[in-house]
Amino acid sequence: MMRRRMAVALGALAAAATLAVAVPGSAYAAEGVLVLNGNAYENPSGCYGIDRYPSSVDNYTDAIAEVHSGPDCSGPVEWLVYPGETYHTETAQSVFIL
Repeated sequence: MMRRRMAVALGALAAAATLAVAVPGSAYAAEGVLVLNGNAYENPSGCYGIDRYPSSVDNYTDAIAEVHSGPDCSGPVEWLVYPGETYHTETAQSVFIL
């Protein structure tokens, strides 16, 4: 009985260790450049404020950029800017990219 419990515990530990090595860390950033009103952000990650209007969002990354109607990436998503696309806005206040 004790050996069985030990084997199960060791099996669970081995599985957890395998997952820890196989799963990439959460410090992921998009690869490429996100350009907001002419300001370039290399390998961006997170939320960026929009500082003037009208604004442009040029997405030269491998990730989708979410354009939010509110500050600090709050409020509804106004538009999704896919890799290689440009979006112009007069109302959005922030952009989120992972």
